[in-house]
Amino acid sequence: MERRIIHADMDAFYASIEELDHPQWASRPLVVGADPRGGNGRGVVSTCNYKARKFGIRSAMPVSRAYQLCPDALFVPPRMDRYMSISGQIMDVFRQFSPSIEPLSLDEAFLDCSGTDRLFGDSFALGKAIKRAVLDRTGLRVSIGVSSIKFIAKIASDLEKPDGLVVVQPGTELSFLNPLPIERLWGAGPRTCKILKEAGIYTIGQLAERPLDSLPGQGKSKIWTHLHRLSHALDDRGVDPERERKSVAEERTFAVDIEDEQRLERWLVDLAGELAYRLRKNSFLGRTVTLKYRFSGFETHTRSKTISSPVQTEIQLRTLALELWKSVDRKNRAIRLLGISVSHSADAKVAEVQPTLFPVSEHDDAPAIAEKDAKLESTIDSVNARFGFKMRRGLGHADYGA
Repeated sequence: MERRIIHADMDAFYASIEELDHPQWASRPLVVGADPRGGNGRGVVSTCNYKARKFGIRSAMPVSRAYQLCPDALFVPPRMDRYMSISGQIMDVFRQFSPSIEPLSLDEAFLDCSGTDRLFGDSFALGKAIKRAVLDRTGLRVSIGVSSIKFIAKIASDLEKPDGLVVVQPGTELSFLNPLPIERLWGAGPRTCKILKEAGIYTIGQLAERPLDSLPGQGKSKIWTHLHRLSHALDDRGVDPERERKSVAEERTFAVDIEDEQRLERWLVDLAGELAYRLRKNSFLGRTVTLKYRFSGFETHTRSKTISSPVQTEIQLRTLALELWKSVDRKNRAIRLLGISVSHSADAKVAEVQPTLFPVSEHDDAPAIAEKDAKLESTIDSVNARFGFKMRRGLGHADYGA
């Protein structure tokens, strides 16, 4: 049976949700990110609508630069709870077309739709059906790429954004790839592309024409072998429904650098609360907690700790984050950014893991206390979802900048 792999990628996801919820904003360049405050804002662009992109604004760009490019743009803060809710609806739609789904992020996923021709028709009909179903359910548009080869489906979904549908028919993969710029090759980052261009390779077809041993380092590096295979449309990877997210993170860039220790600790407590909520919502289990901090001047550091069992409660996360923070000697330097992340561990895929209150505890009743904490936090989540407000999580500081 010939494979039929879909890559579905929402168009300007966060910005599109903001336009959906605020129709009056749809006619303006819109940036999801910090308020630049006259060009002095902190943080980066999460995403922007296509009107803003016409001014050269892009994701991950400093908001101060985005403001310089388009002072009239509307800058709005991200609303992760709302985006996660819509993401859940989108994934539900995808499951109507395939039980084999590999989410890559909140707004994109691979679907294995092999053998569904009798149900949904040819690849164009299938792509149109998915697009229509997402639009009907959420009011948002999605771009679709279809191919028998996974990475080609991903390339295809990006070629005609927004609201695109590109089908690469079996047997046409090489003619599809050859004229594309080398930057389109999945896994070829800026540094790799720079090296390839210095070697006179600008398109995927030009890479395919080169013998492997003529590439930098005689092509012995795994990355050259991998990219060379892709340039020949050789990729046997399938959709992996068991693919796990590697980490979940929360971070904040402050509007004004913070020196006060108590304010920084309060921010860590808030971040731990937000991150713990996301961990529960996504049923994510990880054993490594990482603290990220950035001084004025963009000097960035991390501190990590790995514990024996997955983090499951806000109290655990808060305790670990504060413990890592107390090990930092910042020499009274001001902090520009704080962040906390929890990393995935294969050991954390156990269906039921008994939580502990502390990373290492001498208290016999710690597991029982932690189990009680987990139940309490789950109950609070239910209350927040029902009544539309947040208990315990005190965000909204004037320090907020991203």
